[in-house]
This record gives sequence, structure tokens and C-alpha cells, in this order.
Amino acid sequence: MITEDLVLDALRDVYDPEIPVNVVDLGLIYEMKIEEDEVYLTMTMTSPGCPFGDRLASDARDRVIAGSGAKEVHVTMVTNPPWTPALMSEDAKKAMGFF
Repeated sequence: MITEDLVLDALRDVYDPEIPVNVVDLGLIYEMKIEEDEVYLTMTMTSPGCPFGDRLASDARDRVIAGSGAKEVHVTMVTNPPWTPALMSEDAKKAMGFF
């Protein structure tokens, strides 16, 4: 059975190539929906012009399939609402030197 925890654990292996923090701790995952063996993710990038959006979506899809047992993962990239550092976890803020 696919759970939110399994999906989040899989996504913790996905990193923005320019930032040494995973997409979960960066706050890039806006929404998750699980329907039977399919996962629907809504996520963003740290900036609207990020050249790695396709790579992040592909990496997220591949990691969730491998780590959760999902048959299909649908990733929607959005730019609204825009990402801000306030969305980062406390651990991510520490790793990035925000404290």
C-alpha cells in the first residue's frame, strides 16, 4: 500500500542540482494525492526560471515509483504560489546557513 510517508521518504532522495537540500526539506512539494497505485504531486522550483524543472519532475517521478511501489506518478510543476525560503524545514534552513 502506498502511503504519504513512503512517498515523502522517496522524495527525500531528490535534490535541486544547485542546492544541497532535498525537495521535501526545501518545501518544493506543495500537494500530494494518492489514488490506489497512482501518485499525483504538485511541486515547484526555487525560482520560476529554474532550468532544472524537468529534471526535478523526472527525478521525483522515478524515485517515487522506485520507493513507494506506485505504478504511475504524475508531477505538475507550478510557479504560483512562488517558493520562498520560509517554506524550508528548520533543518534545511540550518544547512543553508539561515540561522
